[in-house]
Parts: sequence; C-alpha cells; structure tokens
Amino acid sequence: MATAIIFEDSLTVPACAGLSEFRRWTRSGDFPDRGRIDWIEGRIEIDMSPENLFTHGTLKTELASKIYGVIRAADRGEVFVDRTRVVCPAANLSVEPDVVVVTHAAIDAGRVSFVPASGHEASFVEIEGGPDLVVEIVSDASVHKDTRRLPPAYYGAGVTELWIVDARAQPPVFRVFGRGPREYEALQPQAEGWVESAVLGRQVRLMVHDTVRGTPRYDLEIRQPH
Repeated sequence: MATAIIFEDSLTVPACAGLSEFRRWTRSGDFPDRGRIDWIEGRIEIDMSPENLFTHGTLKTELASKIYGVIRAADRGEVFVDRTRVVCPAANLSVEPDVVVVTHAAIDAGRVSFVPASGHEASFVEIEGGPDLVVEIVSDASVHKDTRRLPPAYYGAGVTELWIVDARAQPPVFRVFGRGPREYEALQPQAEGWVESAVLGRQVRLMVHDTVRGTPRYDLEIRQPH
C-alpha cells in the first residue's frame, strides 16, 4: 500500500499514483503555499529552500519585466511568474517555472489552454500544453533538474523556447535554446553576446554590473534584429 511521505517535518506529500493524483493535490487546500514542488516523469521533486535575493529574486524580476514589456507592447499574449503551474499530460509533467510566456497564437492554435479550478469557470489555476517560452533560473538545489531533467521534459511538452540562466557566479551564464529535430539546441551568441529569440522576435543579451552596495544588478538588453 502506498503511503504519504513527510518531508522536513513540515510537509506531508500524499502518495500519488500518477499525474492526475498529483494535480488534484496541487489544487487542494493541503498543497503548500511556499517552495517549489514539481512532477517530472513520475517523480516528485521538492525544493523548500528560499530564493537567493540577488542571484534569483532580482534576476527574475528583471527578466520577467523586460519580457513582459515586449509581449505587452504588441499585445501578443500573457507573461506569468511564480506559482504558475504548467501541466502537460503527454509529457507527464507538472511544474512551476520562473517565467512563462503564452501567446494568443498558441491559444488560438490549441497548443495551450487555461484550466479553470473545479466549479470556478472564471478562476484559472493551470496552463496545460506547451507554452511559447519558459525561463528557469538555476539555484544550488536545482542544478541537475534545471539543466538535465527539465529540458527534455519541456521539449516533450512542446515548449517552443527555453532560457536557462545561472547567476550563482558572475558574469551570469545566459543560454537560449530553440527546438531541434529531437531535442533543444543552444543558440549561439552573435557579436557582443546577442542571441536571437524567435518568440520575442528580438535579439537579447544579459548584462550585469555592481550597485553601490556591491550587489549585482542585471539588465536584459533587447533590440530589434539587424
């Protein structure tokens, strides 16, 4: 008989026989409101550690705000951060990425849909399918997940473009991946570090400098392709 698991004396993880049971748990009142808990190909992965303020928090704010500016300016879709659950039954996946972009085109084509809460048609709780863009920011606890396990899972889910950013050392590592025939392929930077983002329709690069307090300040620079 499957039994629940107690994690760090603060979280009880119910026995989930499959993705559907995990989804029911994420929608229940018993699901925790902190930490990140993902389902990746039948495996529950838990990270309850707090985000580092300057290698994760401010970086995520910068990336999300600049991406939002591009998407909003042309009214191309929606940008989501934190506690946004992306589910793809075909890829056996349920995750909460750092940043997610869903375009109107993806919705219209049926590649992505917004899933309402049970009994609340106007309250949406999940994104189902493959978003246009997913951003993952690497932390000490998520290195192998972000760089090894999630990329093939996102590819299987149909995610168009994947960004993986690692700012634990400076300068940060900023990688953009596009879909190849069987897996993601890293897009090679052009002169001065510019990389083409097909989803944004722009060239992007991540710059960093120190503030007067010696903390890193990030700048996602975006320009029209030449």
